[in-house]
Amino acid sequence: MYFTPDKRELIDHASNVRLRGADVITVYLNLEPVPFNKGFYSIDMTFFFNVVLDVFCPANPSPVIVAGISIFSKRVILYGSEGNVKIFSSDATQDDLDQTNGGDVLPKATCQVAQPIGLAARICECPNHGCDTCCRIPDCICRRLGGELDFGSNRAVYVTLGIFTIVQIVRNVQLLIPAYDFCIPEKECVTTSDDPCSVFRRIEFPTDEFFPPKISDCGCNDRGHRDR
Repeated sequence: MYFTPDKRELIDHASNVRLRGADVITVYLNLEPVPFNKGFYSIDMTFFFNVVLDVFCPANPSPVIVAGISIFSKRVILYGSEGNVKIFSSDATQDDLDQTNGGDVLPKATCQVAQPIGLAARICECPNHGCDTCCRIPDCICRRLGGELDFGSNRAVYVTLGIFTIVQIVRNVQLLIPAYDFCIPEKECVTTSDDPCSVFRRIEFPTDEFFPPKISDCGCNDRGHRDR
């Protein structure tokens, strides 16, 4: 994790840390074609997390809440087919030239991330006087913590987060969908004047709502035999 200089001083004197929570700030995606594998693309994802810790110091009887930035990188390879056309749109200005060639039209990569699950946090010593970042942290993320981050400490905080993601490659395709003319209603809705109690009497009693399903109804018994 990376902290601002004022929070870094608390980490340097901390005896223990406890993970309080984490949120996803943003995910940066970089998509590149895989050489010698037509239609396949590598997606490099960089996750930025806002992690909140309870920092325990010997001088303070109660923990101090400290926020920092955590980074995680992952690469996946997906099939995204090929695009052999040039795409132009009306929102482009006359001064901007479309530089994409016919065989280089790339699809779009998307990543959906659920709320992270905080698993563990610990303090470790950095033998090389400072921990290097795996990538440049954007200024907009640094401003979330109130300023520049400090990378020159001998102590580092490592957090373990569990995340569920769905990574997709999206490409525009042509689909043929049947269309029909406008449907104008010709019949008029007739209001009913039945007594509400009479309407209620015609409703069948919901017996299933009062009795839970048996094991034979939900198919649990069959799944158990297959698992064995």
